[in-house]
Amino acid sequence: MELVLVGTAYLAGLIASRLYFPPLVGYMIAGYILHALGVQPDQTIAHLAEVGIQLLLFTVGLKLKLRSLLRREVLSVGGLHLLIVTAISVAIFFALGGYISGGLVLGVSLAFSSTVLAIKVLEDSGELSTLYGRDVLSILILQDIVAIGLLAFSSGKQPTPWAFGLLLLPLLRPIAYRLLNASHADELKLLLGVSLALAGGLLAEKVSISSDIGALLMGVMLAGHPKTDELAYKLWGLKETFLVAFFLQIGLTDLPNYDELVQALLLLSLLPLQGVLFFCLFLVVGLRARTAFISSLALMTYSEFALITSSAVVEAHLLPPVWESIIGLAVALSLAIAAPLNRFSHRLFSLLEGFLTRFERQTSRSDRLPGSIGITEWLIIGMGRTGLSAYQTFCEQDKRVLGLDADPTVLEAMLADGRRVVYGDAEDKALWERLPLTKIKGVILAIPEFEVRASSIAQLQARQFQGHIGTFCFHDDEEPKLYELGANFVIHPLIEAGKQLAEQMINTHQAAK
Repeated sequence: MELVLVGTAYLAGLIASRLYFPPLVGYMIAGYILHALGVQPDQTIAHLAEVGIQLLLFTVGLKLKLRSLLRREVLSVGGLHLLIVTAISVAIFFALGGYISGGLVLGVSLAFSSTVLAIKVLEDSGELSTLYGRDVLSILILQDIVAIGLLAFSSGKQPTPWAFGLLLLPLLRPIAYRLLNASHADELKLLLGVSLALAGGLLAEKVSISSDIGALLMGVMLAGHPKTDELAYKLWGLKETFLVAFFLQIGLTDLPNYDELVQALLLLSLLPLQGVLFFCLFLVVGLRARTAFISSLALMTYSEFALITSSAVVEAHLLPPVWESIIGLAVALSLAIAAPLNRFSHRLFSLLEGFLTRFERQTSRSDRLPGSIGITEWLIIGMGRTGLSAYQTFCEQDKRVLGLDADPTVLEAMLADGRRVVYGDAEDKALWERLPLTKIKGVILAIPEFEVRASSIAQLQARQFQGHIGTFCFHDDEEPKLYELGANFVIHPLIEAGKQLAEQMINTHQAAK
């Protein structure tokens, strides 16, 4: 039976990914197929699904930073969106049958966006660390916190007086930090993360609180450690594997009938309104149309948490069981539609740019483009290790250099060190259109993603840039493409490292004679 479940999920996920859908859509479809063939969910699948949810919330806790949640864009956009969508949803559920409590819980959960899809899309495109990537992540975390409260409310459990003891978990941080520091091997880091997530879930259950809350709090306890990103990365694959059981379970529960399909499609028709609402709120807080559009598109889905909360609401008899199937289908369809839209979000904005930019507010923006670069003669796009090294070399030779980066934390650190850096996203067509390039002697493209480097060279050529363009490549087939586009210098970091090592060894040997 295990082979049938895993094999069907794999094949369905593979087909979904080939069609540019997220694999989890395929997992849900696999569940529907298996249910139609007479396969029934058992306790093993339910237990694996529960572990997957705990690992998901543990990793969310690892990324939880109070400062990022208190930013204006996060609180105003995320908070107002939740309130508006909740009010509309409650009114709809009341009109459908007077389900006030259940409608409240499910209405709030329908305001959540898919954490899995948004992070996956931003991570695959290398945009998770950009300004809008961080805004999207922070809003998702804010939604996840609200979701945890909903789970606690809808579960109907009365916490014991010992539940307040969970708030003392941060006192165990020094011990957890030492354990993480002592876990040098990758497999030990993985086992530590799983152990802490399960321990948090168990402690929460002992005091009659949802295990998901305990897993989240255990992740928050570790938040801030330098190795949390590494730990989250190690847990990612395992978490995704366990979550397959969760998505399979949704499809295995029941097949939707015609009426349920119609209601799911009605819920789906509300998603564009959510996207427009996000877009308007982002513009109100002062972001540019491009940032608002791409962020809104990443958030225009129904969340996996809607599946979790709908199940809890049905178990608490706050809504009829039919809603579990309706919400499951609506979530699956929303993810299936949102995945390809996000894949081509930049192209879509280029098509709609003339219309969308009309709604921008004339105000100071955190994502504003550089209007002037002063007496700069050399530009570096991307201030990671390669870009920073190039910047320092220019400075040592008293050259007039300016760095651009889309990561606000990188900019903050660079400015604190007294370096000349400004915000600039290489994927933003408007950046290349507005950059004053007449006095620029050369541009270094130190951006990890090949597609972004290639498009940046194309944009410079479209501006008829007369200076030199330098960049790097990681694969042999990239080098001729970059030269063909118009690059003047292309280096392979690993090949250059090998040459320098050999030269240093020869020079050292000759000097020793």
